[in-house]
Amino acid sequence: MSSRKPTAEVAPVLPEDWLRLDAQLCFRLYAASRSLTRCYQPLLDALGLTYPQYLAMLVLWQQEGQTVSELSDRLKLDPSTMTPLLKRLESAGWITRERRKHNEREVEIALTDAGRDLKARALAVPPAIMSATGLSIPEAEVLRELLDKLMLQLDKPAA
Repeated sequence: MSSRKPTAEVAPVLPEDWLRLDAQLCFRLYAASRSLTRCYQPLLDALGLTYPQYLAMLVLWQQEGQTVSELSDRLKLDPSTMTPLLKRLESAGWITRERRKHNEREVEIALTDAGRDLKARALAVPPAIMSATGLSIPEAEVLRELLDKLMLQLDKPAA
């Protein structure tokens, strides 16, 4: 077990310290993301959803009738990644996909009645995840704000 203090001594001081694993923000984000996604697994298995499918359903529960490109933008996924994911949701009976009449290049995603009904069962997921994180609601809000700030910065076009 390391005797290092978790915050004060983690910040690199010497150039070679920048290459320590515990100094890497990317590693912490990666490891935390994998751990958090693992917490979702049994909850989503009970709903018949994978984690990416759950994210797509969250967007559709919030605003139905989005196109594949709108959904992929929202989820920060390539449209080519969305097609197999959406096909599986359609096969499961949660959504329908139809070409828009005014622009046949666009495919609109709509929830089925079963997809809308699934939302009620999914309401149990967020509280279970919050409990698993051990974070208070204010702590989770601060973390979300920091991650939003990080994503905004990293998504800026290169100068």
